Order: sequence, then C-alpha cells, then structure tokens
Amino acid sequence: MTVTRVLIADDSHLFGDALELMLAADGRIAVVGRALDGGQAIALARELDPDVVLLDLSMPGLDGFDAIEAMIADDARRRVVVLSGSDDPDDVAKARSAGAVAYLTKERIADELVPSVIAAAAR
Repeated sequence: MTVTRVLIADDSHLFGDALELMLAADGRIAVVGRALDGGQAIALARELDPDVVLLDLSMPGLDGFDAIEAMIADDARRRVVVLSGSDDPDDVAKARSAGAVAYLTKERIADELVPSVIAAAAR
C-alpha cells in the first residue's frame, strides 16, 4: 500500500491538531510536517517533499495564494489542497489559478478531507 505524505500548513495549533488526528486515522496517509505560516510551508515543502500540502489561505506573513504559487514553481508535480473558512467564489478561482488542485471549506472537512487528499495524490 502506498502511503500519501502530507504537510499541514495552518496557523491554528488546535485546527492543525484536529487535521492531523483525522488524517492519522487513515492508514493510507502520514503527516510528515506542520507549518504555521506561508513561508514556513514553502520551506518545509522543499525539505520534506510531501505528496500533498494542506494549506490554509489566511496565515501570517506570506498568504496562501502566494505560497501556492511558490510551491508549484518549485515543483510542478506538487499537489496543494486549500483549506479555508471562505467559500467566496473569487477565493476558489484565485486558489485554483495559483495551482491548487482542490479547495475545501473548513465546514466540509469531516466528510471530504481524506478523499480529497487521496484524490490529490493520485493526480
């Protein structure tokens, strides 16, 4: 069985802990790192080379949109799944334009997080 390596980038420790618990419950996924801002997410993506980056759009320092572009510029094979509190269609379009392969609102993660990570890794 192939294990999907995931980097979580979210400035909320509590939310990051919840994501890690949800992902760890699925044997197909391993969390390899956690970042608290966009700059750290880029650095850890370079260092850890995860299959999928779960990225919050609203973080201190470098915002999620710029972080997506930088991560994709580093490695066009990198898969970024956005997690956001916003369901604004402009944010969805901007994230996809930057290179995100999926966009989940934080209200939908309970049902869609694991399938979205597995689907992103398979792309």
